[in-house]
Amino acid sequence: MTQQQILGLNTTKTEKIKLLLQLGKTRREVSDIMGVGYGFVQNVYARTFPERIRRRTSASSTQLGAVLFQLPNFNRKFGVEIEFFGTGTKRTLLNKIRAKGIEIVSEGYNHTTRNHWKIVTDSSIRPSRGTGMEIVSPILKGANGLEQLNKICTALEEWGGLINKTCGIHIHFDAANFSIPTWRNLYKNYIICESTIDSMMPNSRRANNNYYCKSVTNHSGSKTTAFRKLNEANTVLELSKKIANRNRYCKINAESFFRHKSIEFRQHSGTIEYAKISNWILLLHGIVSYSEKGKIIADGNFNTMKVFMKNETHNFYHNRIQELAA
Repeated sequence: MTQQQILGLNTTKTEKIKLLLQLGKTRREVSDIMGVGYGFVQNVYARTFPERIRRRTSASSTQLGAVLFQLPNFNRKFGVEIEFFGTGTKRTLLNKIRAKGIEIVSEGYNHTTRNHWKIVTDSSIRPSRGTGMEIVSPILKGANGLEQLNKICTALEEWGGLINKTCGIHIHFDAANFSIPTWRNLYKNYIICESTIDSMMPNSRRANNNYYCKSVTNHSGSKTTAFRKLNEANTVLELSKKIANRNRYCKINAESFFRHKSIEFRQHSGTIEYAKISNWILLLHGIVSYSEKGKIIADGNFNTMKVFMKNETHNFYHNRIQELAA
């Protein structure tokens, strides 16, 4: 029986879902075809293929761990780099930021972590007008850090900051105390979810479309090979060599550990919107926290990824995926 024939049957939604699953459709595909929630399809799947559920549960305790995992409150040390351009003067922007109680200094291009925010030039940006610049935070922490970020974004909007596809957002998290298993888990979880994360980004930041944030699996060629290399790595240096040949221009950059004791996430597209940056930070916080607990997510489906997110962030990315798919 074909998909079209199943849909034309005079029977219940549950029966149609069962037949579509038996036809070989994935749960996500059936959810989309039938216009019903993924959870509804999952319930039918569990009743139709109970042996698969049992086998899957016994095969991997990390999948059961997704149910037991509770996302901790955001109290993590982090840093932000915001790439942008504009026609206003740098002095005007500095004054707007300082007026909001933020200490910020204009400096030449450097990689030194300061105790204050800084504005530096950035030659990787190709501005349509004005000069390419980057605002770099000091080490921030938790809600207070997000509050500072909000003030920076507000000042950039008031100043008339602009972005294009050559701009990006880079997020750092403190990794000084990461164990090697945490590093491995973090890369594995990102690899599993990479295609879904791609759908949260514009086309310029997906797959290998951007030189400055290549796919995590790019150097290895496949998920299987990447996982094997990760399992072989016993130090951060070995991991960086095996996964990226020590190239920092990847969606996850382990090279930042050697300069800043951090892990850097480079995939997000350029923006000066606080909602976009803060939700990205919170999503990454979830992935990092899950990895620190020794857990590997079952699959990269968006609904499965909810384990990484509180409801507000999950709703934000649900809407974001829809907007980018339109």
